[in-house]
Amino acid sequence: MIPRAPSPQTKSQMALPPWRSRVLFVMLLAVLGGLLARGIYLQVIHNDFLQQKGDARYGRVIDIHAHRGMISDRYGEPLAISTPVESIWASPSDVEATPKQVQQLAQIIGVNTKELHGRMFDTSRDFIYLKRQLPPEQAGKVAGLGIAGVSLKHEYRRYYPGGEVTSHLLGFTDVDDNGQEGIELALQGQLGGKAGSQRVIKDRRGHIVEDVASVRAPKEGSDIALSLDNKLQFLAFREIKQAVEQHNAKAGSIVVLDAKTGEVLALANWPSYNPNNREKPSSNLLRNLVVTDLFEPGSTMKPFTVAAALELGKVRPETMINTEHGVYTVGGRKIHDTHPEAELTVAQVIQKSSNVGAAKIALSMKPEAFWHSLNENGFGKQTGCEFPGEAAGKLHDFNKWKPIEQATMSYGNGISVNLLQLARAYTVFANDGELKPVTLLKQDVPTVGARVYSAATARAVRDMLEMVVRPGGTAPLAQITGYRVAGKTGTAHKLEGGHYVNKYVASFVGMAPASNPRLIVAVMINEPSGAQYYGGQVAAPAFSNVMGAALRLLNVPNDAPLDNVMQPTAADLIAEEV
Repeated sequence: MIPRAPSPQTKSQMALPPWRSRVLFVMLLAVLGGLLARGIYLQVIHNDFLQQKGDARYGRVIDIHAHRGMISDRYGEPLAISTPVESIWASPSDVEATPKQVQQLAQIIGVNTKELHGRMFDTSRDFIYLKRQLPPEQAGKVAGLGIAGVSLKHEYRRYYPGGEVTSHLLGFTDVDDNGQEGIELALQGQLGGKAGSQRVIKDRRGHIVEDVASVRAPKEGSDIALSLDNKLQFLAFREIKQAVEQHNAKAGSIVVLDAKTGEVLALANWPSYNPNNREKPSSNLLRNLVVTDLFEPGSTMKPFTVAAALELGKVRPETMINTEHGVYTVGGRKIHDTHPEAELTVAQVIQKSSNVGAAKIALSMKPEAFWHSLNENGFGKQTGCEFPGEAAGKLHDFNKWKPIEQATMSYGNGISVNLLQLARAYTVFANDGELKPVTLLKQDVPTVGARVYSAATARAVRDMLEMVVRPGGTAPLAQITGYRVAGKTGTAHKLEGGHYVNKYVASFVGMAPASNPRLIVAVMINEPSGAQYYGGQVAAPAFSNVMGAALRLLNVPNDAPLDNVMQPTAADLIAEEV
């Protein structure tokens, strides 16, 4: 059967109107135009949104750590340096790691696998440290795992070559390289510098593929030269440790000053701690006892009592003092001498450390005049060394003094000092009456002090202090071969609960060569136990060892013959006790 051809009417019904195609074409053009306009708007005119999304996925602003300044001794010997280390961090949303990789990473960085897994995949955080300050070889093993989203960050870790020898002076830094104690804290602004930052693009594995821009360049920290002499520091540390252990003491401190400039050449305490150990030691070990802890100085205060009276014209070195056979009553309270005498010259009051003699000399002055003299020597206020936590000491208002308080203060009871404060005060006798400022920083220009006494008064007291070290004085064990020594012992009862108990602080402060003092060394031994607890027995030998070696190291000329040391007999060892 032959099919029938469509009729003309059917053909007209199937044909589409020509305007429909035109409308469709216009609509397509409008859509394409809208998409093009939207693209131009987002990519050119208002591109912040897409830029933010791109940055969130691939862009990072990373910190650039500033290199912390080096701390050195006065001769440039490194005391604290920053060494490069790597820290491991992760971007949890980008992390792709197999259980085996997580286990391997945990083993390398030394953390619990389950804990590490939880931190790595904690998508509530954009950034998290997995381990801080790894050595380069350990960080290399981490990089070798090739875990996506885990990266290395270049940082610095502080290292202290001297370890426990310099720890109390230098202090230490935290994991972010910020000073936490000591010089590191005091000079944080100079040592730390300022961290910088940089914008980078990273791929999905966390690797930097492009440095976009340096947002802020880091400012490196400044190097600091301390006044410390590293050789003297080691020497002082060794001797104070030995003295504490020898006498089974609770603790001990020592400070060595340049008598001419007031620079601290050595400062040490025992017990100590190792600042390279990131495990924070107890707070008791962290304290720099030389500046933070106060004690009653005992008879080391007597030279200042005599100096004040000499300056006021109340006495002369040869003035005779009735020492009452070692017992003197003031305000109903008795003052005792360990070695009773009927009378002594003012010079002998210092030599034999008479409490009665010192009390009588102090009571010859008006309270205000005595207080003013002590205050001018720096007692009751900070030294100005700017060490964190320095204690100011206590010097009570003279308006509240009773006669017994004025009397006991003459031999170091009722007044408290730190060891650096006491050592600094002795610069008045080393510099003909001029009190020098103390500093922990190397000085390139001469320092100017404050005039406290006349040169005649200072020299007269210095002569008396020489008598202390000779046989017949309280410190013949402080003698040094080839040098004249001037100094003073102290043996003070400790005050606990408002009462003096049978625990002692033994001390010695001295200078040499006495003809023209170059160094001042102050030693304090806290609670020596056993038969020996006097300053002349416990602290004076440590002084002699440190001062003698220091003078030889510094090539200070002798001012006495090499056979000048007179070995004391048991009868020559004069005891003292307050």
